Amino acid sequence: MRNGSIPGTRGRVRPLTLLGSPVLHTPCEEVTDFGPQLSTLVDDLFATMYAAQGVGLAANQVGESLRVFVYDCPDDEDVRHLGHVVNPRLVEADGLVMRGPEGCLSLPGLEAGTERYDHAVVEGFTVTGEPVRVHGTGFFARCLQHECDHLEGKVYADRVTGWRHRRLMRQAARASWHR
Repeated sequence: MRNGSIPGTRGRVRPLTLLGSPVLHTPCEEVTDFGPQLSTLVDDLFATMYAAQGVGLAANQVGESLRVFVYDCPDDEDVRHLGHVVNPRLVEADGLVMRGPEGCLSLPGLEAGTERYDHAVVEGFTVTGEPVRVHGTGFFARCLQHECDHLEGKVYADRVTGWRHRRLMRQAARASWHR
């Protein structure tokens, strides 16, 4: 991302990958090329996330099996967190386990009570290869854990159990976007 630019303004909106697509259920590859294609991908992720009115988006949600995600997400104190992480590693997930409503742009219109820690730390790199460490609390911690899960080939539905999982899968099967 260029200094002083507004994320997503140079990107193009890509089609979202939906639940059931193999790319969502396969761990993503490490990024090894920090060149212009990576910057373009990050711009496209921001543009797509904003067009879909999301707070985070992982590369596999637009069909790219690379370890990259973007976010523009508030925490519980309504502080805005904006950025991206390349090759992220969830290095801390601790504190209280909170069950809260969670949705996903790859399961449009659906949500389910999902348990997440209320504190998370992610380490990785920027598009230029600079190290970055991102701390999140509350809703933003949920977002960081959610996006890291995507890059491991998981969606939030994989964390939902029992009747909540059965209900979510029934709703997904009836959704107009379901294959």
